[in-house]
Amino acid sequence: MKLATVRTGDTTRAVRVDGDTLVDLGFTDLGELLATDGWVARAAAATGPTRPAVGAQFAPVVPQPSKIVCVGLNYRNHIQEMGRDLPEYPTLFAKFADSLIGSTDDIPRPEETDQLDWEVELGVVIGAPVRRATGAAAEAAIAGFTIVNDVTCRDWQFRTREWLQGKAWDSSTPVGPYLVTPDELPDGVRPALDVRLEVDGEVMQHDTTADLLFDPPALVEYVSTMVRLRPGDIIATGTPGGVGHARTPGRYLAGGETVITEI
Repeated sequence: MKLATVRTGDTTRAVRVDGDTLVDLGFTDLGELLATDGWVARAAAATGPTRPAVGAQFAPVVPQPSKIVCVGLNYRNHIQEMGRDLPEYPTLFAKFADSLIGSTDDIPRPEETDQLDWEVELGVVIGAPVRRATGAAAEAAIAGFTIVNDVTCRDWQFRTREWLQGKAWDSSTPVGPYLVTPDELPDGVRPALDVRLEVDGEVMQHDTTADLLFDPPALVEYVSTMVRLRPGDIIATGTPGGVGHARTPGRYLAGGETVITEI
């Protein structure tokens, strides 16, 4: 299935995407749906009111996740372009719900940065509460996948060895538009998918998720060892090579560009 959260006036609704039609699932957003027992069957069987997909305003797939865990340095080619060794363990940092915006929302450029960068990422959305998950339990906890653009203020990121201050800016991170369940994808919870980002029609990033050093189930295992993952939580799995900061000279978003992310 392909699911989404859309804005309708002052509220939001969880919907199933059936071609050019959005079917209301009876929940305010996908976070509420995923927290419900039997959510897969409920979503598949829903016959609520419909609306056209054309012109829909997409909210973040989960507007208020309890946590957003992000992985740095997880594509081999990106690690190499940043001049680092392959890590033994995932490099983690966090974002906050206030960082999230919809996939077609404007990305505000903070006046405090001169180095606003792009990062297309495969996002993992959790569909069941898990703690210390291993093997099949980690795989079963994955509700599906979405697209994350981990827009980064590089000059703030590298002020210290900790990255939070460059990554968690308000209204900086597009997520969506869709959550796609693993049964729709080749290789299920370990999909090998093309990842691509363009700025004003110029391809900046192009790779495959097969290059991930730590795959989605491995990340669920690692993160859930430390903290309980809840339905609707998001793991951003890292970005491939081609970021602006690694270019010579560096290239950054000045304002007015169109950034397109695709998986």
